[in-house]
Amino acid sequence: MTGPLRVGNASGFYGDRFSAVREMLTDGPLDVLTGDYLAELTMLILGRDRMKDPNRGYAKTFLRQMEENLGLAKEKGVKIVSNAGGLNPAALAEALRELAAKLGLDIAVAHVEGDDLVARAGELKLGKPLTANAYLGAWGIVDCLNAGADVVVTGRVTDASVIVGPAAAHFGWARDDYDALAGAVAAGHVIECGAQATGGNYAFFAEHELGVPGFPIAEIHGDGSSVITKHEGTGGVVNVGTVTAQLLYEITGARYAGPDVTTRFDTMELAPEGPDRVRISGAHGEPPPPTLKVCLNSLGGFRNETTFVLTGLDIEKKAELVQSQLELALKANPPAELKWTLARTDHPDANTQQRASALLHCAVKDADANVAGRAFSGAAIELALASYPGFHVTAPPSNASPYGVYTASFVDAKEVPHVAVRPDGTRVDIVPIVETLQLSDVDDPELPPRPTSGPTRRVPLGTIVGARSGDKGGNANLGVWVRSREAWDWLCHRLTVAEFRLLLPETADLPVRRYLLPNLLAMNFVVEGLLGEGVASQARFDPQAKALGEWLRGREIDIPEALL
Repeated sequence: MTGPLRVGNASGFYGDRFSAVREMLTDGPLDVLTGDYLAELTMLILGRDRMKDPNRGYAKTFLRQMEENLGLAKEKGVKIVSNAGGLNPAALAEALRELAAKLGLDIAVAHVEGDDLVARAGELKLGKPLTANAYLGAWGIVDCLNAGADVVVTGRVTDASVIVGPAAAHFGWARDDYDALAGAVAAGHVIECGAQATGGNYAFFAEHELGVPGFPIAEIHGDGSSVITKHEGTGGVVNVGTVTAQLLYEITGARYAGPDVTTRFDTMELAPEGPDRVRISGAHGEPPPPTLKVCLNSLGGFRNETTFVLTGLDIEKKAELVQSQLELALKANPPAELKWTLARTDHPDANTQQRASALLHCAVKDADANVAGRAFSGAAIELALASYPGFHVTAPPSNASPYGVYTASFVDAKEVPHVAVRPDGTRVDIVPIVETLQLSDVDDPELPPRPTSGPTRRVPLGTIVGARSGDKGGNANLGVWVRSREAWDWLCHRLTVAEFRLLLPETADLPVRRYLLPNLLAMNFVVEGLLGEGVASQARFDPQAKALGEWLRGREIDIPEALL
């Protein structure tokens, strides 16, 4: 089959635009429609759902979307592949069959399972987590599609696998067609986060009329190369910058390990191919590592918070007063963790009260719900008439809420079942790949000659540098790129790890690694431990590091005038 396979994505997270499924099915042609509903935090949410009802644990939104659009997909001949099965893909598959019968549709539904390891956590030395899910690959999806499935739902497969599976099935790729698989991983990685590939969350958004961005499409070819695009006439933009930004999103280094292939991001090349069309080519693939990553979520305890508003004069003294008063009040039964953050949002001689105010945030954590809840809330509010002048809070503290802790582990791929359950109920074991290769970092490429010095101007780094950032458990990933070779020659010498730490002082005492990707005129920084125990623990003001890149772009630095 020489023509491209048109794979569209209609969901980047559990809670994404509900109407996107219908939009993707009606706004233009597709062969396959995918949806990514899972993230580290989502697995915790679904785990708590399953605690309440063992028949739940899947993305309920997906089922509602199918109620509106399953007939339309069938009419247009579009296959649907999604990881919305979460912790219970079998239950979602059964619910879809019941829905199809109710709608009078002849729909073949299959699912993929085996990723859920929670019942074997002790045996696999994974502790006692609430959820434990290995990241499976694409070959269970391939089997289901080859068996005639119209809809395939999975549990925790890698985000890109819902795109790789349809491509591998369509083109008949073998397990060791690593370059083709790597190309499909690249395409999947770009479109898996929905509108982030079409101008959403884009550093240079002000250069474009975004409106409401449409969702992305990957036209995947038999060699694994692809063109990233969107339906004609939809909002947003697809250009080399938007695709670069998404390629950099949470990848760590040049080797991007998956269960089916390790993709070399340092070999890829991007090229525009007309309006809203960008070609990805040159992806090189290597055998995957012998282990699978496992997402572990545990209940960490209980948390609570309140924010004191400090207005006008003596901001620092007001903060010291209320902090000492509250800590004294909690001394008899102190919470396990008490964290203060003062945001100096105040301005001198302000013309509004809000501009005259600073925010003092206090967050507590404890294993005891009463310590983090009633004891903390009572102590904070009892200060209302006994503390700094102008005392008030943005919202009173209330009962403590449970929080989760994310950790990653690894298990031998041979220890993890990977089962395709075909539309007729036949169960097929997907054999683990035989050829594997231990993951290792790629040596840094040789740097180009340092540009000759010239006049500089002190301006925000983001004047010429784009960025996208996000989380991987407790680590933050921050990818940056530029749009010319001249800017790259300057950036790779200027933005060192030492300079990065100076620009972002919160990272000064943390391990920071830099990875160079010259083909993309890009580099990626990994900051270990910045996010504590992961997003569910809410350890930081920006718990998923989504705006870390924008903070970096906002810092001022001396940039050669020739680049401005």
